[in-house]
Amino acid sequence: MADAKNNPLIENSPYRNNVPAFDKVKTEHFLPALDIAIELANNELKQIKEIKQPDFKNVIEALEISGRKLDTVSGVFFHFDSANNTEELQNISLEFKTKLTKHENNVILDNDLFQKVKVVFENRKNFNLTDEQELLLEDTYKSFVRNGALLNPEQKEELRNINEKLAELLNNYGQNILSEVNSFELYIDNEDELAGLPEGAKNAAKEAATENGKADKWLITLHAPSMIPVITYADNRNLREKIWRAYSTRCKNGKFDNKNNILEIVKLRRDRAVLLGYKTHAHYILEERMAKTTETVFKMLDDYSKDILPLAKKEFEELRQFVKSINGSDEIKNWDIAYYAEKMKEKIYGFDSEQLRPYFQFEKVREGAFDVASKLYDISFVKKTDYPLYHEEVETFDVIDNKNGELVGVLYTDYYPRKTKQGGAWMNDYVKQDRTPEGKRTAPIIGNHGNFTKPTKDKPSLLSLEEVLTLFHEFGHGLHGLLSDTRYRSHAGTNVKWDFVELPSQIMENWAKEKEVLHLFATHYKTNAPIPDELVEKMQAAENFRAASGFLRQIVFSRLDMLWHTATPEDIKDVESFEREACQNFYILPPDGSLVSTSFSHIFDGGYSSGYYSYKWAEILDADAFEAFKENGLFDSRTAKKFRNLMSQGGSKDPEVLYVEFRGKKADPKALLRRKGLA
Repeated sequence: MADAKNNPLIENSPYRNNVPAFDKVKTEHFLPALDIAIELANNELKQIKEIKQPDFKNVIEALEISGRKLDTVSGVFFHFDSANNTEELQNISLEFKTKLTKHENNVILDNDLFQKVKVVFENRKNFNLTDEQELLLEDTYKSFVRNGALLNPEQKEELRNINEKLAELLNNYGQNILSEVNSFELYIDNEDELAGLPEGAKNAAKEAATENGKADKWLITLHAPSMIPVITYADNRNLREKIWRAYSTRCKNGKFDNKNNILEIVKLRRDRAVLLGYKTHAHYILEERMAKTTETVFKMLDDYSKDILPLAKKEFEELRQFVKSINGSDEIKNWDIAYYAEKMKEKIYGFDSEQLRPYFQFEKVREGAFDVASKLYDISFVKKTDYPLYHEEVETFDVIDNKNGELVGVLYTDYYPRKTKQGGAWMNDYVKQDRTPEGKRTAPIIGNHGNFTKPTKDKPSLLSLEEVLTLFHEFGHGLHGLLSDTRYRSHAGTNVKWDFVELPSQIMENWAKEKEVLHLFATHYKTNAPIPDELVEKMQAAENFRAASGFLRQIVFSRLDMLWHTATPEDIKDVESFEREACQNFYILPPDGSLVSTSFSHIFDGGYSSGYYSYKWAEILDADAFEAFKENGLFDSRTAKKFRNLMSQGGSKDPEVLYVEFRGKKADPKALLRRKGLA
């Protein structure tokens, strides 16, 4: 065994609540720690395989608590891989992921281990198990079977090769996107070219250029806080086109081309599914989802399409006529849509989204999210400075239950973009919640991450409305992890069926748009004056502006995902042609060279393969669920208690059962259309 001394990933954490020693971890610690953790895990598994009389406790529960050190090592690695991905880390990334994949294959394909699980599963009626224990046993058995335990030796070897090759391809796909985004820099020499851009965006561009030693220029990148204001507000049409093309063709060509990665990923996923006895990758994935079947998903998308597509076309025609009224010509291109839509919204509602930004100071928005959770769930967020950090921008909080003063969990927040960080926003758990055999609750350690507008030397971080909603969204995921109270780590927090996981996150967005909630945190960053009611009312009136267009975009992405994973890979000769055919009936404008698939990290590097539809699936649930709060009161304690109960049970119960227990009925699909004003 490698030397465990002086390796912060292996040594017990010196910090409170067993928070990983992020500040001490260096790249050179990861591979030795992985070797040690795998050896420790193998020793634990060896003891299970030597059991003479298998039962639930000595096999299933023993498996559940095995590999904890490996969970820590891999968890910190994948966290760094997304939030602190230095060049040094990228150099070891493939080796780390390949070693981990080999170990996972060795475990799940170990016949001796599976036979112990099988004995317990086949004799489960003899063990007097609770419902949660029965579910853990069933999940464990199915996990082995669904990952190849019943295959013959030759098939197992084939599966190993597929899994290892997939790990390499997924790594390459994700690294390409990060590299492509970081490699794009557009320096502007003349400030006049930035006409129309909000002052905050121009100041940020100036500071970014200055940091790169070009103080006389302005820097535009493909990071969202830089790119989105250009697309939305820049009067310079050529600049909008240049940024739109760069963003919409990420990894389409050149050094970071992802097209071949996609073709290989899709083929290997299909091959793995067929090897395991499924028709396609989508059939394999959906077996363990609420939707169950590909037919159910396609029907949902088709049913919505019939209503939404005509409305989206109508919205576009209205936009075209608006453009004609301004320019005398109705010509409109993809890089014009956001720009003119913003102007049209301002004309109709007297509302410009940038009017909100001075009232959305980052620290106050985050405090507002904390206040909402405190009012709903009677918890407090206490800022702490004694936890280890992996970057100076990170902040940490103890989350306390106000009823008993006990620690609910620890929350890390990391909200600004940087070159070593992937795009988008996400939640992860460094330590999952569970209970010891004696029943003591292990407090989870949760991270919330984003890429929001950074502060400048003249202004604090002032967020757009979209960034506010994203912060509340990811905080909802965070609450799902923090409020977890399950016996087993496998069921904790967000370890639920994938089309249920977005419910706690998407429902949180609703509070951020309510006047009562905005008055908790939305004050002017200079004067501290509360946001005017008139501005809130305009924002709410404009909420469903072009709602069908946004809805259609999600339908198209969901269909594209499903078609990639139900197609016959041998019939796909070209990524662009496949995408064009998949989306041809839904293009409002010609795609003009854009390509979604090459940077569609959700489905090719983010766990959402055959699952992107889950955003819409969960949106139905969240629209229906929030109607309960609207009916009973935004902070009604009884409704909040029932929803906390839903979240706390994680994956320890069927999500349909959990939802009916909360709502008293199944979700009404029309609730989503009602909220969007499309019913």
